[in-house]
Amino acid sequence: MKKYIYILLAVMLCGCGNKYQYIPKDIEAVEVEIVRFDSAQLAVRPDSVKQDITQLYADYEEFMPIFVEGILGLPTEDTAYFCEMYADFLTDTLLGFAQTNAKVQSMFANVDSLQDALNEGFSRLHYLYPEWDIPSVYLFVSGFNSSVMYYENIVGVGVDMYLGSDYPYYNQVVYDYQKQTMRKACVAGDVLGTYLAYQISYNSKYNRLLEQMIFRGKQLFLLEELLPNEPAWELIGYSKEQWDWCEMYEQAIWNRMMEKRDLFKTESMLINSYLNDGPFTAEVTQDSPGRLGLWVGWRIVDSYMTNNKDVTLIELMSEDDAQKILEQSYYKP
Repeated sequence: MKKYIYILLAVMLCGCGNKYQYIPKDIEAVEVEIVRFDSAQLAVRPDSVKQDITQLYADYEEFMPIFVEGILGLPTEDTAYFCEMYADFLTDTLLGFAQTNAKVQSMFANVDSLQDALNEGFSRLHYLYPEWDIPSVYLFVSGFNSSVMYYENIVGVGVDMYLGSDYPYYNQVVYDYQKQTMRKACVAGDVLGTYLAYQISYNSKYNRLLEQMIFRGKQLFLLEELLPNEPAWELIGYSKEQWDWCEMYEQAIWNRMMEKRDLFKTESMLINSYLNDGPFTAEVTQDSPGRLGLWVGWRIVDSYMTNNKDVTLIELMSEDDAQKILEQSYYKP
């Protein structure tokens, strides 16, 4: 992986209100390798599928089995079936694959902004964890099967899942509330978030909602430090309106959680309601956005770091005592 030295510009942090600079201006930087597998796979011709697929296996010896087995769920040894299926994928207009392939080629013709964001994010992460390998990022077209995946230091991005919240063919594959994160602006945050999820383990001996919220909140806090130019609502997958709603009703959200003592419960259905994607957070109100537990966990962690300036990012990520973080956060909206 090519590395070089350059100076990162100082950037004001946005989002939860944290203004403390944890990463210095002058750091060693890395250049993330973006592999345009998407361009290669869409260059396959319907009249020469077998020949072109054979060439893909030769050119992308490491990634092609991951793509076929892990993303498409097909056996790699059955190349005849894969070639037949792939020819249909290239030409289908009923399900919108041909139109989507053309849209991908247009929207992702230039990925310079994505390259810049990934370079910055992984450079800042490399400063914090220099022992971690920098992954390669493979762009691919998934046939609406996958957005982001991780396998052996490869982060794969299904670019056909990032064509815009209003892309009409999403109506047949996802719910409306899921479309908010299906935008090109979300790719960098999803790549880094996926990588962090595999690198940072959940180590708490408890499995209360509190521990899960703080664990996810720490990841969001770190993600904000890695991508300081990204609005906070983008990092959590909210619209600006959803973020504003959370800020407006922050005290009411917290009061409801305290009244029900939800922080200390371990029921999986309740935890999933707070942390998993959905049209709203049922435990709070149907007017809320989904995943309110992540938002509140992030706010608690931000308050903890604001009130404990001597704590480093590394120490924060290593702290598994969620109760300590809550108590020393003095969080009280």
